[in-house]
Amino acid sequence: MQPSVPFTATTHLRDLARLRRVRDRIDREYAQPLDVEALARGIGMSAGHLSRQFKLAYGESPYAYLMTRRIERAMALLRRGDLSITEVCFTVGCASLGTFSTRFTELVGMSPSAYRRRETRATAGIPSCVAKQVTRPIRNREAPVGDPHLD
Repeated sequence: MQPSVPFTATTHLRDLARLRRVRDRIDREYAQPLDVEALARGIGMSAGHLSRQFKLAYGESPYAYLMTRRIERAMALLRRGDLSITEVCFTVGCASLGTFSTRFTELVGMSPSAYRRRETRATAGIPSCVAKQVTRPIRNREAPVGDPHLD
């Protein structure tokens, strides 16, 4: 006979699995219009409970996680250089160029146009898989002042 798992542990594991599904959905569908209410409905949680539990599990809200994914993809598109900043903004799922630019600057520490200028030079000749790792945005909202640059 196996010992039974306490109800709270079972509930916690079930919540973690549901949070992982939300995170995976954000990773897959970052360019789609996603909101916390829709994400919560998809896993049978309230929006408030999802937000609280997601932040406890991953250190940031579902919205912040979504914006980080969008900015990561935007960074890759900006390094590629064949789309305008506005096209990049809409390609990654942002509806507002102002919000995109503000969030990009918060995470990366410079505007999208400054990033494009700098990274086009700095990552020349580096394989894209390496460039992606060394240029990854900072999580949890802010780029530190004096962030080391790839020069």
